[in-house]
Amino acid sequence: MANSESRFVYVTYIQTTPEKLWEALTTSEFMKQYWFGMHCESQWTAGSSWKLVSSGGQILDAGAIVEADPPRRLAIRWQHQNKPELKAEGESLCVMELEPVGKAVKLSITHTIGHEPSKLIEAVSGGWPKILSNLKSLLETGATALQDPTPVESAHSARA
Repeated sequence: MANSESRFVYVTYIQTTPEKLWEALTTSEFMKQYWFGMHCESQWTAGSSWKLVSSGGQILDAGAIVEADPPRRLAIRWQHQNKPELKAEGESLCVMELEPVGKAVKLSITHTIGHEPSKLIEAVSGGWPKILSNLKSLLETGATALQDPTPVESAHSARA
């Protein structure tokens, strides 16, 4: 690569269908259940605007759908809006790929930004596992695994 980039990749397998997973990823009301009250607003078609909205109505991230190929691939280019140090980093690209594997769907999320290091990629690398764990639990069991996006860490796992 000519340019350096920061990248976060997360892969999980969810016992569901690609159609149900796509619906879960693109339906605001369902999203609130696994995304700690937050939700995305979009028409979910290439070129349409996209935003992540907090439970209090604040726009946290804003951008556009780059690619939408239901129920296989969704690409969103967006910029953080809330924290100045993250907004200053510019736009990132989040690509979600859904691939059927037996009775499950392999969900791959690749989140990149065109420079390194990136505080934004560091931030999403902490958030995506919590959000996607909740999504997996909700689709498979009907209940989320986590109620709080920032659970209190034990002294053993806390960073210095």
